[in-house]
Amino acid sequence: MLKKPLLAAVSVMALAALAGSAFAETIRIAEHRQARIDALKSVVPEIEKKLGVTIEVVEYPAPEKDYMSKLLTELGAGNAPDVFTVPGDSDVPDLATAGYLAPVTEAFKAWDGAAQTFDVAKNLATGADGQIYAVPTMLSVQQIYYRKDVLEKAGISTEQPKDWAELMARAKEIKEKTGAYALLFPMGASWGGGAFGEGFQYMLAGTSTPQLVAEDGKLDLSSAGVKDVLGFYAELVNNDLMPVEPLLGPEPWVIPKYEMFPAGKLVATTCGTWCYIYDWGPESKNPIPDVTKAVGTWEVPAEAGGKGHVMVSLNSPWLVNAKGADVDMATKVVLEIGSVEADAAYASRLGNIPARRDAADNAEFQKLTALVPVLQLSLIHI
Repeated sequence: MLKKPLLAAVSVMALAALAGSAFAETIRIAEHRQARIDALKSVVPEIEKKLGVTIEVVEYPAPEKDYMSKLLTELGAGNAPDVFTVPGDSDVPDLATAGYLAPVTEAFKAWDGAAQTFDVAKNLATGADGQIYAVPTMLSVQQIYYRKDVLEKAGISTEQPKDWAELMARAKEIKEKTGAYALLFPMGASWGGGAFGEGFQYMLAGTSTPQLVAEDGKLDLSSAGVKDVLGFYAELVNNDLMPVEPLLGPEPWVIPKYEMFPAGKLVATTCGTWCYIYDWGPESKNPIPDVTKAVGTWEVPAEAGGKGHVMVSLNSPWLVNAKGADVDMATKVVLEIGSVEADAAYASRLGNIPARRDAADNAEFQKLTALVPVLQLSLIHI
């Protein structure tokens, strides 16, 4: 008499389990470049466990242009992943205006990591409408990187250049005494946004007219600052101080940064903290031995002298698809990617700086000896 009800009960439980498995929530995350994919996958199990969600990492094309092309196509078609990044903070306003991004303002403010996030990261993540669309997890800290070992061997000063004139004089001395190309600033259409973000803006910020956008919202390309930066570039090119030929190729950064700089054939270049790990570190394709001692940094000098500066920007901020299946859960996942543990995982593979103060105390981050001093300086200055 009890067999049939018992069998029925077992069948109901089995169906319930199958249903729970079939309809378990899945959040799809777009990521690209193997180092980034590896960093994300290293923290996915913990996020899944904490939130009770399944995470699918969708591997996108590695080149930034291909990544953005695929992402925009899928956003337009309405089938993009629930969570994704963009290369820089400058991409966020256009995506928000197009209606592709869900604001995460309230969730971010309620998040326990918000109080630890640097103010500069919060400011960069906040749109003109006061909304936060990008969760700022990592920062790019950029300046001029130079081969300290090459300069010392040639008897050339490694002191911080005081102004543009001294930087140019140093570049000419490098060329004269070593025969190597002296100084690279990203240039040309092939470099894309990096021509501005990793070079032009460095110099413009140190001119008498650093503001690029006029009061009417239009670009002012006739200012003294713009002309002076282009004049500095022209002097580099005309004196054969900068390698031009590689900049004309489809991936203009590969030869100068990944081949010439490690070989000492290019002595100084703009770059960010990622160069110590991703570009020239022990696991890079062409590592520089004892890189943190062989490679030093200069702040970008101002045109007329005075205090130099570094450039700080959001690095690949995380965004939530406004048309995703579950925006609330996707937002929770994004905030977990902003944890100290996730920040340390990305920092170890890419070399960018966590955007939160408490990362400085993380044991895994402390192992990244090239990055620890930069974060310590950030605690003081930003």
